[in-house]
Amino acid sequence: MPLSFNIDPILEGRQRLTDAQALELHRTASLHDLGEWARVVSDRLHPEDHRTYVIDRNINYTNVCTAKCTFCGFRRDHDNSDSYVLSFDTIGKKIEELISIGGTQILMQGGMNDRLPIEWYEDLLRFISTNYPTIHIHAFSPPEFVEFERFFQMDVRDILRRFKAVGLKTVPGGGGEIFAPRVRKRIGSTKCSGDDWLRIMRVCHEEGMNTSCTMMIGHIETVQERIDHMSSLRDMQDYAAWVGGQRSTVGSEAIDLERIQKLHAGVFEKSILPADHRPPTADHSTGRYEAFIHWPFQRENVPLGRAKEFDPEIHGDFDTLENEDVARGRVVRSAGAEEYLRTLAIARLFFDNIPSLQSSWVTMGPKIGQLALCFGANDMGGAMMEENVVSAAGTTYRLAVRELCRLIREAGWIPAQRDQYYNIIKRWDGPDSPDFQPDPDAHIRSVETLADKTWIGAAPGLDDVVVTDKTTLDPESARKLALTVLGDDR
Repeated sequence: MPLSFNIDPILEGRQRLTDAQALELHRTASLHDLGEWARVVSDRLHPEDHRTYVIDRNINYTNVCTAKCTFCGFRRDHDNSDSYVLSFDTIGKKIEELISIGGTQILMQGGMNDRLPIEWYEDLLRFISTNYPTIHIHAFSPPEFVEFERFFQMDVRDILRRFKAVGLKTVPGGGGEIFAPRVRKRIGSTKCSGDDWLRIMRVCHEEGMNTSCTMMIGHIETVQERIDHMSSLRDMQDYAAWVGGQRSTVGSEAIDLERIQKLHAGVFEKSILPADHRPPTADHSTGRYEAFIHWPFQRENVPLGRAKEFDPEIHGDFDTLENEDVARGRVVRSAGAEEYLRTLAIARLFFDNIPSLQSSWVTMGPKIGQLALCFGANDMGGAMMEENVVSAAGTTYRLAVRELCRLIREAGWIPAQRDQYYNIIKRWDGPDSPDFQPDPDAHIRSVETLADKTWIGAAPGLDDVVVTDKTTLDPESARKLALTVLGDDR
């Protein structure tokens, strides 16, 4: 079906995609066309011959949490036998393991633990920044900061300034989910509101800190609610640009500050920007959303996963919310690979002011994660040593640096390791690239000719033959599978 608008000015960066046009693309454009268009925009924004990844580690310092989100399988109460708060020594050992493989940053988040005072967090940040000065601290999501405000009886601006003074560098975008009140009331009623999430990030940007932003799809949200979520992020990115002195967006369109503040009044009610505020000067520009990441809801081990799966024969049109079960969040519309890629491509067309989009291979797997590079993503995210929150909810994947490099190269780019600000640390354009090295943990299959038969290691699904040294096989370590030699008529 032909579009009702001309896509070319959007692809060329001369015009902004509207909310209505984004909805039309989702409803009518083919996945192939969306991928082609997103690739054009991604190549325009990132014409370099490489695509990036970062070596980091997720450190979840506590699993005690005051929130009770229906999509979370990680949280615990204080009196649960498996609740924990990591010691500084344990966190230090995790960082040392990260450094040993060339890691450069930690993503540190936890539950909202009401028994940890602000001094505990300051001591933790000071411990890390003093003992591991090369490690970038990317920590504490907006829902944590909202609870910090309640726990410490302080405004987020004061908390951020104290945390920055002892080592906090950037803030991750966890807890965004979907901003729509209808959705948040159902999936995270005890968590911060969408307005509060955006307010925390507004203050981060005003204070000169870069952040990321996120969205979780494939649960009870409508497509319109996804687009509203992305529109709020784009508006607040415009606001961050305005604070930094920029006055126009795509196509020299003026940033309408009055419209943004009126439309998102709840975001500006608290933590008021001081009248004498001046954009901070530092190595990096005034804070902004550096990257957008979205992923599908994992339903395996969480309360929301027990909701009924959407069936159009029973529930009708999900997006109209005419069915009571759908409107009340009793029905989940899961998102698979096609829906993930469709949303990614639209996000690349929509976010003309957010520079990077990350592939979510952790939830989608390596092949879809690789394909995401052709649907608008320019970054593969982290080669994470550890991940606990998403994996507690359902299926996740793990990839080493070697595999990330291979996926990037096979997709047509040179793999490059980056830092949190997307500065390149190492381009792997030579024979020393990790994906060109032998796999140290490879399963070795050897062939031995036995008179009139040949056995080849082991059959798929059976134990492999183990090579005990460079020349000798240990035949007792595997079951031999006798196969007739191909072409032999005996």
